[in-house]
Amino acid sequence: MPLRPVQVNIKALDAEALGRFWAAALGWTASAGTPGVTTYVGPAGPFVWPDPVAVGIDVVTVPEARTAAKNRVHLDLATTSAAHRAELVARLRSLGATPADVGQGDVPWTVLADPEGNEFCVLEPRKVYRDTGPVAAVVVDCADPRAMARFWDAAIDWTLHGVSDDQAVLRSARGVGPYLEFIRTPGVKTVPDRVHLDLLAYPGDDETGEAARLRALGATDLDVGQGDVPWTCLTDPEGHELCVLALS
Repeated sequence: MPLRPVQVNIKALDAEALGRFWAAALGWTASAGTPGVTTYVGPAGPFVWPDPVAVGIDVVTVPEARTAAKNRVHLDLATTSAAHRAELVARLRSLGATPADVGQGDVPWTVLADPEGNEFCVLEPRKVYRDTGPVAAVVVDCADPRAMARFWDAAIDWTLHGVSDDQAVLRSARGVGPYLEFIRTPGVKTVPDRVHLDLLAYPGDDETGEAARLRALGATDLDVGQGDVPWTCLTDPEGHELCVLALS
């Protein structure tokens, strides 16, 4: 069975602090993983991993500061009204977010950066995102949305909702949680990103076999100095990092 996206992985100089920001931003809960190393952010309530609906956020401490001019993966946040969007933007800025200019020009959404400089968007109300939860979409810059659709539609168990020369859109086959969107964007990837998707096999499936299946689809092994770890680091055909996690 194909893999499922379970979390967005964000690298940070201070995972605990950035985890607190995202928990407050989304109305979720920050849960400590390895002390000083990881912080998991997911919906409030009893800790459940992987969450059955939401794609959580796993913030991981790294020693290197960000060097890319712009991440090629970011989050879009959903709002329900103009008043909600204004309130959310103000609250995010009070939490430490700052305005970001990524060349967006005059658009109806607001582009911000979290306290470590990772861009995200607070969208104007859109009917398509009315039932996603606070995260409307995980958005990936790419050169060829059609090629990304072919790879990711085969790689994960989400449904392809549409594909064109400019955009490819997937969502959980159950019609819950955020969308995964690949947007044709100028520029090329030159350095490792601070944000990527983590994928998980279903119980009874073999993550090693799933990683091999992704390689057959066009994924490539990635060495970021991870050493001997129980997960597999890969890149998709355009170089976007991804990890296939171990079940235990």
